[in-house]
Formats: sequence, structure tokens, C-alpha cells
Amino acid sequence: MKRVLIVGAGKGGAALLKLLNEIERMQVVAITDIDPDAEGLILAEQMQIPSDRHWENWIHKDIDIVIEATGSDAVFGEIRAKRMPFTVVIPGSVAYVTSELLEEKEALVQELKQQTQNQHLILNSIHDGMIVIGENSRVSFVNQSAARILDKDKREIVGFPVTDVIPASRLPRILASRKKELNQQLELENGKKVITTRIPMIGQDQKVIGAFAVFQDITEVVDLAEEVTNLKEIQTMLEAIIHSSDEAISVVDENGSGLMINPAYTRITGLSEEEIVGKPATVDIAEGESMHMKVLRTRRPVRGVRMKVGPANKDVLVNVAPVIVDGRLKGSVGVLHDVSEIQSLTSELKRARQIIRSLEAKYTFDDIVGRSQEMTLALEQAKVGARTPATVLLRGESGTGKELFAHAIHNESKRRHNKFIRVNCAAIAESLLESELFGYEDGAFSGAKRGGKKGLFEEANHGSIFLDEIGELTLSMQAKLLRVLQENEIVRVGGTKPVHVDVRVIAATNVNLEKAIMNKTFREDLYYRLNRLPIYIPPLRERKEDVISLARHLISKLNEDYGRHVQHMDEEAYGLLKEYGWPGNVRELENVLGRAMIYMENMEDTILAEHLPPLTKAARTEYIPSENTSWPEVTLQEAVDDYEKKLLAKAYRSHGFNKTKTAKALGISIRNLYYKLEKYDLDKKSMQEFS
Repeated sequence: MKRVLIVGAGKGGAALLKLLNEIERMQVVAITDIDPDAEGLILAEQMQIPSDRHWENWIHKDIDIVIEATGSDAVFGEIRAKRMPFTVVIPGSVAYVTSELLEEKEALVQELKQQTQNQHLILNSIHDGMIVIGENSRVSFVNQSAARILDKDKREIVGFPVTDVIPASRLPRILASRKKELNQQLELENGKKVITTRIPMIGQDQKVIGAFAVFQDITEVVDLAEEVTNLKEIQTMLEAIIHSSDEAISVVDENGSGLMINPAYTRITGLSEEEIVGKPATVDIAEGESMHMKVLRTRRPVRGVRMKVGPANKDVLVNVAPVIVDGRLKGSVGVLHDVSEIQSLTSELKRARQIIRSLEAKYTFDDIVGRSQEMTLALEQAKVGARTPATVLLRGESGTGKELFAHAIHNESKRRHNKFIRVNCAAIAESLLESELFGYEDGAFSGAKRGGKKGLFEEANHGSIFLDEIGELTLSMQAKLLRVLQENEIVRVGGTKPVHVDVRVIAATNVNLEKAIMNKTFREDLYYRLNRLPIYIPPLRERKEDVISLARHLISKLNEDYGRHVQHMDEEAYGLLKEYGWPGNVRELENVLGRAMIYMENMEDTILAEHLPPLTKAARTEYIPSENTSWPEVTLQEAVDDYEKKLLAKAYRSHGFNKTKTAKALGISIRNLYYKLEKYDLDKKSMQEFS
């Protein structure tokens, strides 16, 4: 540590004292000045640093550095003459420059503080709420409007993780995705609904340094319309609010004629005031029912309805509330929010999910619906299997949910953090199946990838592999799979060196393997290897008590897939579902509900019996061939095609050659109907010849 003596306690000396006192390697031994009222002497007293009027009293006290801050050449000369040989003397000009730099620094710091204060003043003055987080997802700033909307004190927000403040906040996802989200609706814990825009903050080095959200309380405008008691007295204020809002707002009178719109409404819909004011409330609807007219009929507000408006078919979210004055309905106010960007984000999310699904198991035991005794037994066996490394064989009819069980077993096992690979053995050509499962070496066959390729068993190393439709494997592939199960190693196509793999096998089949062994289409030794832990998944007809809970679960899932809002099913429809035999099991149930929802009107929220396609009770009678039964010597596909052609012709004719009605009656899409009519050449002209 260097011992420093400052000679001269004026402006420059005081500045040097401040600077040196903050440097750990410097110790100011004393500061001197002939003026007892010098600025530096007063400062030294506050810092508890010795001061003196005579520098001569200190020059010989092991001083390493003397800073001459008086500016006097004579004093500088005297100090140099009397200093110790090892003492360094710094002239006053250096002290002056240092003083100027410190003053400039102080001025800049003050200016920066003032700018920061001004920014906080501006952000705290705006009506919209604003919240900022750092790269650690903790809140670094919140303005007064945000605290008001959240009903929290700033001290409860700043410094805390944003998800503690707003549990549904997506700001941490913005840090990860680096993509902004515009005009998203969010409901807060206090019941308020806000429209929020979330934007990542990216530094000059393209690193995400944080994110911020700006949000607006849209309940204020709607509540204003719901609670107004004298529309005429506040009309001017209401118009000002509406025109200054960034949300698209429209107002109609009690007859449904347009009264006013704001600029944001024109921006979203593309419709001007001349096209709306004085016109019916339905004039802006491109698809869907007018919510203004519904509110005027019911006198009740509606919220969160999706519809399309304007010539550009803008996808919007609509909130509409009635305006009631002295108990009389005077009109309604609607708030539109553009949500077209949500669709593109949803599409991106779906694409990402499709990629993830090939590597991860997405279902758990909580996703398997069923409380019947048969299903409970299957679930208990699966949970036991998940805790052991044994091979699991899932048995059951098609559509019973074998794949869900496979996902859940993997997710409950110790391998859940590793890959889950799914293989449909019946969907891969036999010529490709071996190279897909076990991989291949460089040059193994024509068209082989340079350097070879890992097989699915290697990809699933330390994880699980789900072999669906295992009963469809050829005998040669069964032999190779048996080696994997016995030796825990594979040999790539074209290779000779075995590769060790640590893979948990979960197999599934709807084939009667015991019968297949008798027919010599399935190896008995492979059967015993796979059948260590067999789990039978019952068909839906054997657990009818699960139909209702399954239907409710599937309706919720289909709502997400189709963008619908179906909430209920009437008792008659439930009765039909419970009476049906469900030969296609849960997959058929999902198909029936999906078809019903497709043909429902957009605003309907209850599935009625009339929405369901025809359901015939499954008659299970034993077939006894008669002595006169003869085989017509046609293939199964030819017989199916012949029957399908006759059925299509009858349906097409009975519905007056109306393709839409025919498709609906047959329970197929209009595109599929066109394909089949073309396949069988069933136009009107050929129909006459066919009949």
C-alpha cells in the first residue's frame, strides 16, 4: 500500500482526496493547506484523515507519493528539495486535470440519474401497465399502472420471480424463444382481463438480456359499459376513451344500428365509419353470429368469442356488454382483439410438438381415463411394470389405448429422462425394417448414407422402445429381435461387430399370439421373451361405465384441436353412447364425437343426440356356415370395393345427388366423397347405367 501526502486542500486537492480514498492500494496519510478553511481540510475531518497547515511536518514520515496540489512552482521546488530519495512528487497540473475529470464524471452521473428519473416518471405516468424482467426471470421494474392492475404493492413485485407475481406469465418463455407475442389475452388472479404484448430485450451481442410486457386492462371499458347509468351525460367522455384506446371498439344502439367505432376498429377490420355507423350490426361479420345482436336479445354480456370480421376475414376475439340506463337497454359496446397471430404461433407449436413426440413420451398415467374394475387392474399392472426393467407386452384390441400405456410406463420408469422411440412394425416395409431397427454400415447397400446410420435401438439406448403391432413381424425379423432381447446387442446391416444396447422394450399387439404360434407365424421362444409381464387392456364394451368420463375427456381434447367451445352433452346422447357396442373402442368414440362437433353450428355448446352419426347396437351372434355356403372366388378387397360402390350409389341417389348431404350421411369428408365418386365413376350419367 502506498502512503500519500496531499499538499494543497483547495478544489483540486479535495477532488484528489475523494478519488484516492476510494482506492484500496492508496492510503492518504495527511492533507495540508495554509488556509484553515480550505475545502479539503473540512472533507478530511469528515473522513477522519489527519490534516495540517505545514507539509514539512509530514514529508519525512515514510511518504511514498507527494501530490502538490497548490499550483505553486515554489512549493513544488521546496518539496522536491526536502523529500526523501524514494518519495515521488506529482506536480499540481496533474491534480488540476484529475479534478476536471472528476467534475465531468460527477456531472455525467447526475445527468444519467436525471434521465433515469425522467424515464421512470414517464413510464409511471402512462395508463398501460409495464413490467420488466432480467435474464434470471426476476422483476427489475414495474410501473404504477401495472401495480394498480395487479392489485399489488411494488415492494411485492420488484426482485421476485415474475411467475410468483403473475403465475400465468409467459415472459420466461419469451426469454427462451426470443420471439415477441403481440396482443395476447390473459386473465389475472384477481379476475381482471388484460391484453398484453411481450417483447424480448436483445443486446448488441444478440444475447437476450431480459424481456418486458405492456398490458392494458380491457375490463375497464367493458365494465364501464355494464355499469353506466346515464349514457348522455358521459357520452363525450366515453367517445374520448373509445377513440384513444388501442383496442378495437364498436357501439350499437338498442336496435343494433352502429353508433360509433374507433380508429383501432378500422385498422383491424378494414371498415370505415361510413360503412359501420347507421348500418346493422351484422355488416362487419364475415363468419359467425353478431355478438351485438345476441347481447341485445339476452341483455347479458358475452366474453371471449372467436369470429371473423371485415373483408379480410380477420380472426378476432370479441367481448360485448349491454348498456343499460335506468333499467332500460340502450345498446351494447363491443371490444375486438386481433388474434390472427395466435394461429401462426399455434401452428409452430404443433410442428414443434410433432418433432418432440418422436423422441419423448407425452402421456402419463394421469392421462389414462378409466375407473372400471377392468381398467383399474390394467393400470395397477402397468405401474408395477414401470418400476421394473422387465419387457412389457400390451395386449388388446385396436383402439383400446395401448400406446398411451406405453407412454405412461416409460414416463413412470427410471428411464423417463431418456428417449422414448415408437415403431409401428406394420407400417415399415419389410425390406427397410431391419435397417431402421438396427441401422447399417457404410456401403451396406445401394443408396446407403455415407458413414452408415444408427438404428432405432441405438437411438433408444438407455431409454425405451415401443414396438407396436409386434405380431406383424416376419419370422426372420422375429429371430433378430430375439437376439436383441437375449444378448442386449445388435448388429448393423452390413456389419459384423455387435453393438451393446441398454433398451427397455415395450411391445403391443392385437393379434392372438398363441394362435399365431400354432399357425407357425410367430416364434414360441420370442413369445416367452415378450410375455414376461403381459397386460391386457379391456375393450370399451367391457367397461361401459367409463364411456361418459372418456367422452368428457375427449370433448375437451377435441375443443383444443378444432378451436370449438363445446361444454356439454345431453342425457339422450350419453344414453346412445352407453348403449353402443364400440367395436372400434376409444378410437371410434373419438371419431364419433369429432364428427358430431364438425357438423355442429359454431355457437352451439351442447352435443345433442341428433348431432351423433347413426349408432347401431353391436349384435354379437355366432356365425354358423350353412352347407350351401359357397365362396364367390373374389379377393377381400374386391368384395369390399363392390360393397362400397353399391352403398355410395344408393346414398348418392337417395340424397338427390347432393354431395354435401351424401358426405354428411356417410360420415365422411366432402373431399373423400369426391375421391370415391371418381374412383367408382359414379357421376349422374353413369349412375343411370349403374342402376
